[in-house]
Amino acid sequence: MITFLDFEKPIAELEGKIRELRELSGAEITVSISDEVGRLETKLDKMLRDTYGRLSPWQKIQVARHPERPHFLDYVDALITDYTPLAGDRAFSDDHAILGGLGRFKGQPVIIMGHEKGHDTETRLKHNFGMARPEGYRKTVRLMHLAERFSLPVITLVDTSGAYPGIGAEERGQSEAIARSTEACLNIEVPLICCIVGEGGSGGAVALSVGNKVLMFEHAVYSVISPEGCASILWRTADKAKDAAVALKLTAEDLQRLGIIDEIIPEPVGGAHRDPALAIEALSRSIEGALEELSGIDGAKLRKLRHAKFLAMGAANLG
Repeated sequence: MITFLDFEKPIAELEGKIRELRELSGAEITVSISDEVGRLETKLDKMLRDTYGRLSPWQKIQVARHPERPHFLDYVDALITDYTPLAGDRAFSDDHAILGGLGRFKGQPVIIMGHEKGHDTETRLKHNFGMARPEGYRKTVRLMHLAERFSLPVITLVDTSGAYPGIGAEERGQSEAIARSTEACLNIEVPLICCIVGEGGSGGAVALSVGNKVLMFEHAVYSVISPEGCASILWRTADKAKDAAVALKLTAEDLQRLGIIDEIIPEPVGGAHRDPALAIEALSRSIEGALEELSGIDGAKLRKLRHAKFLAMGAANLG
């Protein structure tokens, strides 16, 4: 059963009525209720389209954080064949919040990496809710350099509230590790396609997002800071998180208008968590298109185009 969000209460009530009627129809009730079920299903579809067609920034954040959205391992299982995970930063340890490895996307060898949040209590704790420590970002640098050595395109899947802010992480150079990962994204001479599939929060997301193509799901979010963090700094209270969400311009529509992302990937009606297979298929098409567009461009030019893209982004917003 789907977990319903706060603003989905009318949708939950209507789905409950449909479920009850279906159970009655299976109990050999003589009165046909199929017409009523069909009418309610039509009403439900319209309600979902209307609701998800006018989500506020705060509601988009709730959808992006939905626990049943597909995560990194779901995408790998569906899109990557011959996947071989690679672990460790060759300096300290392995980080389970960022996973990555070698595989084939539609037959083409690639390096894929991204944040894994986990699906239940056990896996969320194992993957630290997708919040990486320094060794996670150092692992991404290692994998990007490996991709460059063997001329393999890199695909990143971003879904994190931010880098882990613990004392140990700071002692081991969290900010430096994030900066090195961002630098590697900018400088590798292979195609780099970055996909924001859920929550893109702070430097922890940027460290995997400086690509030739930045793709973003329709109901994902991407920001320099979480709304709660922004509100606690500006207003000294997290109660203003909804106001901060509006001010941060973190929706896909805002970011495309500002030139931060290149493409918005449509989600199934009701969000990716309602039909993960359809969402994954849409992502697959967008990645395939981006790879085709970047194929044939030599490494030095790919690097130059990436630099120019992000320098122009800063100049445009300063102007």
